[in-house]
Amino acid sequence: MRSKAKEIRAQLRDAFSAGAAGGCAMAKQITCRRIYEQTPTEHGEVSERVLVDRAWPEGIRREGAPLDEWLRDVAPSPELQRWYGHDPRRFGEFRRRYLIELGDPRHRQAAARLRDLAEHGSLTLLTATQDMGHSHVAVLVDWLTDSDHRDARRPDADRPEPGPTDPARTDPGARPPGYRAAVSAAVTNLNAGALAFVMGTGIVSTALYVNGAGTASAALLWVALAGFAVLVPAYGWRLLRRRQRFVADLLGPRAFTFLTLAISSNVLATRLVPDGHTAAAGAFLAFGALGWLLLDYAIPLALITTLKRGPSLDQVNGTWFLWAVGSQSVALAAASLDRVSPSHVLPVLAVVCWAIGLMQYLLTAAIVLARLLARPVQPEGLMTSVWIFMGAAALAALAGVRLIALPPGSTLLSRPVILGSSVILWAFSSWLIPLLLALGVWRHALRRIPLRYELGWWNVVFPIGMYAVTTHELGRATGTSWMTAVGSWEVWVAAAAWAVVFAAMVTAMLRPRPTTAHGSAADTGQAARPENVARPPTQLP
Repeated sequence: MRSKAKEIRAQLRDAFSAGAAGGCAMAKQITCRRIYEQTPTEHGEVSERVLVDRAWPEGIRREGAPLDEWLRDVAPSPELQRWYGHDPRRFGEFRRRYLIELGDPRHRQAAARLRDLAEHGSLTLLTATQDMGHSHVAVLVDWLTDSDHRDARRPDADRPEPGPTDPARTDPGARPPGYRAAVSAAVTNLNAGALAFVMGTGIVSTALYVNGAGTASAALLWVALAGFAVLVPAYGWRLLRRRQRFVADLLGPRAFTFLTLAISSNVLATRLVPDGHTAAAGAFLAFGALGWLLLDYAIPLALITTLKRGPSLDQVNGTWFLWAVGSQSVALAAASLDRVSPSHVLPVLAVVCWAIGLMQYLLTAAIVLARLLARPVQPEGLMTSVWIFMGAAALAALAGVRLIALPPGSTLLSRPVILGSSVILWAFSSWLIPLLLALGVWRHALRRIPLRYELGWWNVVFPIGMYAVTTHELGRATGTSWMTAVGSWEVWVAAAAWAVVFAAMVTAMLRPRPTTAHGSAADTGQAARPENVARPPTQLP
């Protein structure tokens, strides 16, 4: 589940055919691009450029437009677009309904024309939509390459709960989908950053623990462990069964959200240490460190080496700070574990990861600030992940505090250097909070962007909880009583934020799904608003 507001221009969904479609092999490449971007020549051959939006894109003159054909009738119907309504939970349901529409009389001719183009040459689908990875264009790519088109025709395929005029409603022999289908749909559309829920819950549990609220801390720890136990297997299932979509996310501008897999494990390891669960903490740290090692290199390599994307500063977003958060989470967990189970490896691992994370934070901060200051940002595009800017600095400061608590001589850096850096990072994270709050007021109060639940709100809970723990622990380490007192107060602010977001999440999950002529039962997933998406200024999720 993600924001109702439009997210950053998603990674251009590219697909290659892997079989036959109705007896015709698709050997050519299918590419998705925004119409505002230059369409390059792929592999020395000219690609057929087809606009697949229902409305003509704003700001593009019809004379000399960079396209060869406009198939407006292949776009979703106005009724489906209005139902879609930019609700982030509805993308999975929207996808299924749109696949049904592609076979109805209103779409059949345009859909056949598009498939014919795909079968006889390279094809570039043009759109004004910013979040292409979760729009009708992404569905068209799956349909043209026939993988999901075949899935839609299988007897056991995941189907939406029938609506008043659905075939399943009118056919007495048709059965509505069961629990297995619902779970399959939810996992298929699983957000790559879903483990942000575990991160936020785990750090608030840690905050309550340092504040002496043992019972509440233990309750949240169990919630975090349950979330981890459910979501990690779901990631694995999605990788095995929906590999194409998994890889598409990994090559997108939000690829760094996959690092939540490692970060959440390290956050749980940090929380388990003070309870005396050393073996469990070590296992979580091992899993988190291995995940960090693989993803910390794999994600930048994938982004650098892939040619199937439109490189642009507009793709930079707040989730890129997870690159630094991943390194700092390993440092924090290793330093915490070394305090109760001393070894020669953990201190070195902690200080090396702390230094790596510090450099990654500085580099990412420069890129993100350049994006914010040099490029226009629409209010609907300024999303909650920008709060990770503050949370990453606070985490680096907390990891530094845990490092200076290690025995003298066990780290490669002097204690004054680490402590001084931690104070600077905490001060900078404190400075960021009013700026982030002001941006929130601008977005929701002045520009009237609806304030509704999205998965990204856990990207707010995590930084608030991290900042509270950091303030409290830094006050202890420096003997500054007012910092410790302020940190204790901030812990309750973090707990309140967790409670509000958790309640909103549960309410959103239980809210009845509206119906249309094509079905009901909205799914979890991402969505880009079909209407009014043609503005060139991009967004920062």
